[in-house]
Amino acid sequence: MTGRGQLILGAAAVILLTALSLVAAGLVGSLVNPGGTGFLSRTRCLAPNLSGQLVSVSLTNMGGPMVVRPNPIMGGAMRMTADRSTVAHGTVSFLVTNGGTISHELVILPLPDNQIPGTRPIGGDAKIDETGSLGEASNTCAEGTGQGILPGASGWVTVTLAPGHYELVCNLPGHYAAGMYTQLTVN
Repeated sequence: MTGRGQLILGAAAVILLTALSLVAAGLVGSLVNPGGTGFLSRTRCLAPNLSGQLVSVSLTNMGGPMVVRPNPIMGGAMRMTADRSTVAHGTVSFLVTNGGTISHELVILPLPDNQIPGTRPIGGDAKIDETGSLGEASNTCAEGTGQGILPGASGWVTVTLAPGHYELVCNLPGHYAAGMYTQLTVN
C-alpha cells in the first residue's frame, strides 16, 4: 500500500473511532437534533415515588414502519414487555420506559374473558378503539397523557385495578398491529 493509501486508511480509522466515541458518550443525538430528543439522544427521567404495586414496562422497536399483523411465532417489529404478568387488585403504578428509536405509549384496557390479546379490530387510522381505557402513560418524563414517550425516556401512570384481565397496548398508529401489546392479570 502506498503512503497516500495508508494516510486515507488512517484518516478513515480516526473518523470511525471519533464517531464511535461520540455515540458512546451520547453526544451524537445532540449533534443530529440540537436542543431536542431524537434517534440517538436519550432523555433520562427520574420518576417520583410511585404508589401501590410497581409494574415496569419496556417499549422497543426494530425501526422502520411495520403496519401488518406480526407473525404469531416470530413476533412483531415492535414489543411491549412487562416485568410481571400478575398483580393483586388495588393501586398499581406503571413505569414505562421507551428503549426504541421512535415515540411509544402505554394504554390500559380491560380485556374481556373471551378475547385474546393482540386481536382487537384495527380502524382505518391504524389504531384500536380506546373506549373504556383506565389510564395512559404517554407523557415524556411525566405522568399521564401526552404526545408519546420519546426514545430513551420514561412516563408513568397510577391506576386502581379491579380483579380481571387487562391488555396493555401502544396505540400510536400501526404500533398495536406491529406487536405492541401484552396481558396483565389482576387477582
